[in-house]
Amino acid sequence: MKAIGLVLLICLLPLSVDADDAVPAEIDHLLRSIGSSDCTFIRNGKRYDSGAAEEHLRMKYRNGKRYAPTAEKFIERLASNSYLSKKPYYIECNGEKTPSADWLTEVLISYSKD
Repeated sequence: MKAIGLVLLICLLPLSVDADDAVPAEIDHLLRSIGSSDCTFIRNGKRYDSGAAEEHLRMKYRNGKRYAPTAEKFIERLASNSYLSKKPYYIECNGEKTPSADWLTEVLISYSKD
């Protein structure tokens, strides 16, 4: 009986570790939308491809998720501007430059309608 309990504990242990690192569905959708876009991410005046943008914002979320309990707060507090310089982030798609907060809010609205 003790062996069965130990096996169950071992099987469940990785699930609890993964749960702490889980990204809520709405935020994950926002991050994937950036990464899968053909857009350019502009941060502190430098241009980054969509994969680098997704990676950067995932890092910011991992380090600051306590400040972003919802997708709206993620956009407002982590994905809109540089923490250090306070300069806004932009996303440029098809030659049109948009503040990242506006772009991500539109993605979130579309996601919420589905």
